[in-house]
Amino acid sequence: MKTTGTRSFILYILCAGFAAGLCVFLYGLFVNGGNWAVQPFNKHISGGSSVSAEGRVLDRSGVVLAESENGKRVYSNDETVRRAMLHAVGDTQGYISTGVQYNFRAELSGYNFVTGLASPTGQSSGNDLRLTLDSGLCSLARQQLGSRNGAAALYNYKTGEMLCMVSTPDYDPANPPKDLTTDQTGKYDGVFVNKVLSSSLTPGSIFKLVTSAAAIEQIKDLDSRTWNCNGSVTINGNKITDMRAYGKLDFKNALAKSSNVAFSQIAIELGADTMTAMANEMGFNRTFALEGIPSAKSVYNVNGAQPQELGWSGVGQFTDLANPYHMMILMGAIANGGTYVQPYLVQNVSNSFGFRTVTGSAKTGGQLLSPETAAKLTTYMRYDVTSDYGDGLFPGMKVSAKTGTGEIGSGKKPNCWMVGFSSDEKTPFAFAVLVENQNSSIASAGKLASALMRAAAKIS
Repeated sequence: MKTTGTRSFILYILCAGFAAGLCVFLYGLFVNGGNWAVQPFNKHISGGSSVSAEGRVLDRSGVVLAESENGKRVYSNDETVRRAMLHAVGDTQGYISTGVQYNFRAELSGYNFVTGLASPTGQSSGNDLRLTLDSGLCSLARQQLGSRNGAAALYNYKTGEMLCMVSTPDYDPANPPKDLTTDQTGKYDGVFVNKVLSSSLTPGSIFKLVTSAAAIEQIKDLDSRTWNCNGSVTINGNKITDMRAYGKLDFKNALAKSSNVAFSQIAIELGADTMTAMANEMGFNRTFALEGIPSAKSVYNVNGAQPQELGWSGVGQFTDLANPYHMMILMGAIANGGTYVQPYLVQNVSNSFGFRTVTGSAKTGGQLLSPETAAKLTTYMRYDVTSDYGDGLFPGMKVSAKTGTGEIGSGKKPNCWMVGFSSDEKTPFAFAVLVENQNSSIASAGKLASALMRAAAKIS
């Protein structure tokens, strides 16, 4: 009897273990079955494509960006649209890991828990994935960039809808170069990288917004203070220079003229701990996500920095780096009183019967600065536009903005930035644009930002 009881006990344990394992498997199948079905090692299912996509990818207006015909993935008839949407839509082979064809391949495949990849008729047409992006706006950004490398991001900071996300260099996904992955000359360097999400570059003077926020909170007499700019200042034997001698500057004009002399001294006065705390609060040194796709970090690190290095960091140089997607979110946070709305890219996913299985919506993100600091920054950034850049760049939109020229050395021209937002309730857009290797931020990034905001204002 004792032996029988022991054997029964062991059998019960084995049965319980089997039941538990079966439950874990079924749960995993229910939650992850779509992703399992479209893994790259199942290419026999997708006809050799690494994206395993059958459904269509559409822009916000229903323009078809990608679809399957006769077992092959095809893209828009317009080459400019194909190039503009490359990094958002993705490619057929899955080289662009931030594209929706890669990240939403389970949804595009039409997988469901009951029939798998097949429909009741035995075949699947997949699900349609509609993006929040506007292909016309993205094409405009691509045309403005031309042969230059850069990035453009714009979203509605009230609803969270991404309207533009463009990165260059790129290539035509319908006619990829034969040596795209074998070329050794470097001519295709960076074509698989979505710079909006996955790059971090020297910010230059757009970082002065962080220094400004710290100054607003720590320097009580900020608006009555002045700095004398003779064109340069020597700190610890190191000269920090300006474009010209601006003379006596109050704070709002120091920001509008983007005086390195003034802001380097402000950063040193604030100190490394205060500067680091403010940078961290405003989103530096951490990642943000778009539909689960993590961004590269904006970086601020002045550990062990000498006084002149801290000064350079306060004007966006030293080792400072900025990610365009983060900068766009930061602009949205300032516009929203310190708290950002989480951007989203997928408007909806609908099956072959037209039923929506996924619907995107606005979600509140975190607080990146206090309402009071956001309000003051808005005032200063608005003055930048009215006093220096000109309201003609953004007619009728009450835009607050800041330019930056990130010097990168090695005989190269700087990274030219413009970041900002509109306070007009009819055009609640925040943007971050970057054009590499240029001489003038206004002539490059400013022109691109102007074109985008004018066009976005026409989107309902």
